[in-house]
Amino acid sequence: MINRNDMLELTRRMTPARSSIVRIAGAYYDEEGYVDGTFNTNFLKLSVPERTKELKIAKEILISETNEQLKDFRILKEIRKPGSLWQLLDGIRASEMKNDALNDVFYELIGEKFRPGYPYACLLFHGRYDVPVKGSDNEWLEGSEEIYDYLICTVCPLAGEYEPELPEYGFLYPAFRDRTTDTGFINIFERKPERPHDGLSRWILKG
Repeated sequence: MINRNDMLELTRRMTPARSSIVRIAGAYYDEEGYVDGTFNTNFLKLSVPERTKELKIAKEILISETNEQLKDFRILKEIRKPGSLWQLLDGIRASEMKNDALNDVFYELIGEKFRPGYPYACLLFHGRYDVPVKGSDNEWLEGSEEIYDYLICTVCPLAGEYEPELPEYGFLYPAFRDRTTDTGFINIFERKPERPHDGLSRWILKG
C-alpha cells in the first residue's frame, strides 16, 4: 500500500523555485506510435512558466488518489535480468537521463506497446530528493537520511503540436516507501482505473 504522506512529501519539493526534479526528457509520437521528435534538458534551464507547466504534469502522478489511481506493484526478482526493462530503467536512472541512447530505446519500446490512434508524448523526469531527518515527534531535523534518486514517467495526449495535456498513464520508479528508496516496487498511475492501459502495465510488470 502507498502511504499518501510519502507522496505529499515528494510534491512539497516540486516548486518552480525549489524543485527536486533535475532533468526532463521526452518523446513526441504520431498517431501510429512513431517517434516524431525528442528533447533532453536540465530542468533549471527552463523558464519559470515552463517549469510550472512541466511540474504540474509530473505532480499529477503523485497527487492522484493513492491506492486507486496510483497503485503499488512488486517487481519480481526473476525478471530483473540482462536485457530487461528494469536494466534499462536502472541505466537511465544511473545516467541521470543524460544518455540519449538509453532514453531512445525506452521511447521506442513505449511506441511499440502503445498506439492509441492519436498523437501523444512520453515525458521522463529525473529527480534527486534529499530526504530530511524526521524526529520521533515528527518534527523535521537538520541533515538528511538519504538521497532518493527517482524517475517519473508520464504518457500524455497532445493538445496541439508538442503541447502535452495531463497524463493518462505513468509511473514512479523506484517506489518511495516509508520515506526511503525501494527498488523492489513501482507505483503505476492510471487516470481512469476503470479503463486501464493493460498492455502497458503487463509489459512493465513482466520487465
